[in-house]
Amino acid sequence: MSNQRNPSIIHVLAVALMLIGLGKISSASAFAQDFTSGPWTQKQAAQPNVLATMLSKKSGVKPVILQVGFEVLYRSKHIPHSIYAGPASTPEGLQMLKNTVSRLPKNADIYIYCGCCPIGKCPNIRPAFQALQAMGFTHLHVLMLETNFGKNWVAHGYPVAGESSPSK
Repeated sequence: MSNQRNPSIIHVLAVALMLIGLGKISSASAFAQDFTSGPWTQKQAAQPNVLATMLSKKSGVKPVILQVGFEVLYRSKHIPHSIYAGPASTPEGLQMLKNTVSRLPKNADIYIYCGCCPIGKCPNIRPAFQALQAMGFTHLHVLMLETNFGKNWVAHGYPVAGESSPSK
C-alpha cells in the first residue's frame, strides 16, 4: 500500500487526538465565557477577595449584600451582615427580593451572591440581577463565585456567619 493514498494509523490517531484536544479547549473556553458572561458588565463582576477586603475595613460605608439563593444555604453559612433576599429562580423569591430592596435608594451599592453552584449554571443570580436592574438600581455588583460559596469564600477564610459557623 502507498502511504500517500492511505494515511498511516499513526497519522489518523494523531489527527483524532488533536481534534479531541481542541474539543476540550473549546469546551473549557465555553465554560470560561459562561462564567464571566451575564447581563452584568466586567466592572460589575466582583471578585471575592475584593469584597472581603472591603468588608474588613473598619471605616467607610458598607455595601448592601444580598444572598439571592436558597434559604438552607444562607442559614448554614453566609457573608456577615448579608440579607437573605429569597431564591430569585422562583416568582416568590423574586417578589421577596423586590420587597427587600423596595426602600433602598436607586444608587445603593448592592452586591448579590448565591453560591449554590458554579455561577455559570446558577439559577438565581441572573434573574436577581435582571430584576434589580429593571427596578432602576445603578450600582449593582455580582460576587463571582466560580464554583460555590464554600470553595470560593469559606475555604479562603473570608468572614462567615450562620448556624454552622465556628464560635468565637
